[in-house]
Amino acid sequence: MDYSFYQHYWWFLISLLGALLVFMMFVQGGQSLVYSLGKTESQLNMLLRSLSRKWEITFTTLVTFGGAFFASFPLFYSTSFGGAYWVWMLILICFVLQAVSYEFISRQGNLLGKSTYKAFLFINGLLAPILIGTAVSTFFIGAEFTVNKDNITGIAMPVISSWQNPLHGLEAVGNLWNVALGLAVFFLVRSLACMYFINNIDDAEIRKNARKHLLINAIGFLLFFLPYLIQLLLKEGYTENPETGILSVEAFKYWHNLLAMPWAFALLLVGVVLVLYGIFRTVLQPQFIKGIWFAGTGSVLVVLVLLLIAGFNNTSYYPSLVDMQSSLTIANSSSSLFTLKVMSVVSLFIPVVLGYIFYTWRALDKGKIKAEDKDDHY
Repeated sequence: MDYSFYQHYWWFLISLLGALLVFMMFVQGGQSLVYSLGKTESQLNMLLRSLSRKWEITFTTLVTFGGAFFASFPLFYSTSFGGAYWVWMLILICFVLQAVSYEFISRQGNLLGKSTYKAFLFINGLLAPILIGTAVSTFFIGAEFTVNKDNITGIAMPVISSWQNPLHGLEAVGNLWNVALGLAVFFLVRSLACMYFINNIDDAEIRKNARKHLLINAIGFLLFFLPYLIQLLLKEGYTENPETGILSVEAFKYWHNLLAMPWAFALLLVGVVLVLYGIFRTVLQPQFIKGIWFAGTGSVLVVLVLLLIAGFNNTSYYPSLVDMQSSLTIANSSSSLFTLKVMSVVSLFIPVVLGYIFYTWRALDKGKIKAEDKDDHY
């Protein structure tokens, strides 16, 4: 277990956390659908009660993902978070609005009123998935930055990374492929939310409305995701020579990554099949309510593979559009071997955390949410 092993190990863990985050963002998808699925005050209450039981898991996953990235690949953290700060600040604001809303929306006599907090939840559900998808797309499309590690010895300005665009991250929306992935994530989490509501809420009208919106959002997801996936597999990428650390352009890089890792190719195919199976069986069979588990598992596998091929096989997971040699790889941007080793010991507790989340989820979902429930009204 050498340095390279620990670097790949931590990229795998980060990819897994990112995949779980996308799945858990069905909460955001649900927040953007509340007024489309709920036609009465009772139905709105049921939808918000359902989401309120899970939003903290999503928030915790986001924080864990960011923390793990910072600790294991600090150069990416300083480059992207320090340069493209407007995008990350907007994402942070979105999630702060969500946390504040769930905390105060049900309190009697709250200052802003329930309608304001419901609007905040809708904003979070609308913008957060698009912004996160757009930011993740830069792992493949690239960004405008330079890296000079020699600057760390500079007394006047020991800054390693420099952003080369005055928009500081907002320029990502100027690339249509970045926006396409953002919209794909948006429609995916809305589709997952529809299946989650169908499984979690015992109300015939909500389930009927959710199936209708599931089909619409699933079509939206496929219209944006499939072209993005095709162009990704056909585009060039940067590959690093493991001996010299020099990067060069490689045609069909991400397609080659899949061919070099047949197990990842298999996981991608299985994930796509599970997502489609969960969606279309839910739409076609009114009595089927477990689509969230098939589509949810599939979405985790698909996102996991996409993130893995972004960094594995000597690939630059954060290409620089102005200086190819400044591009970040898991080899040139990771923490020290000692740090990765120590964190790997801590990571052995991850199964315990996942087990706790599973136990908590089951405890919260022992009974389906019904209109006659009187707790946690919104």
